[in-house]
Amino acid sequence: MLGVPFGQKKYVLTILKDVEDEVHRSATLRAKFPWFDGDNFSAERLAKQVRLKPEERAQLNSASSVLHGWVLRDIQSYMTNGRSPPSETDCFILAFGQVRAAIVVTDDLGMHKLASDFGIDVWHGYELVSKMLSAKMLTKEQVREIVEAIERNGDATATWIASKHTTFVKIFGVKE
Repeated sequence: MLGVPFGQKKYVLTILKDVEDEVHRSATLRAKFPWFDGDNFSAERLAKQVRLKPEERAQLNSASSVLHGWVLRDIQSYMTNGRSPPSETDCFILAFGQVRAAIVVTDDLGMHKLASDFGIDVWHGYELVSKMLSAKMLTKEQVREIVEAIERNGDATATWIASKHTTFVKIFGVKE
């Protein structure tokens, strides 16, 4: 689904190389997402990779540095309500959203707070899945499988759990 426009606004999914590098550097992330380096997924990421020109990379690095500095100025404010402070890679991703006017999709609440501080568009994962369902990129059964896989993986945030009975109520039913 990477690189395929969908919806009325022609959204396009991409995964930045920096995210891929972060997964490869982290044993925790590799263990949590063992499918990430499956042949099909790796080939798709490589084929649809965003290419950054040197001047754009410099602009993103500068914006990312400002964002990360902002976090470090008041790190405690990013550590409340179950959040963790955005990492340098997180800040780079948000800078990409800011510079490219892209929507960043993450369930990381620290990133949501930082995005809010700077007016950067950010969605929770369930919001992306909802847009993909509306655009008929996903079926109701695929949405059910995605949500159940997130729950099995121990990655179900409060927003995902709530989405089962709000955004995806037609799939999961009313909360009892």
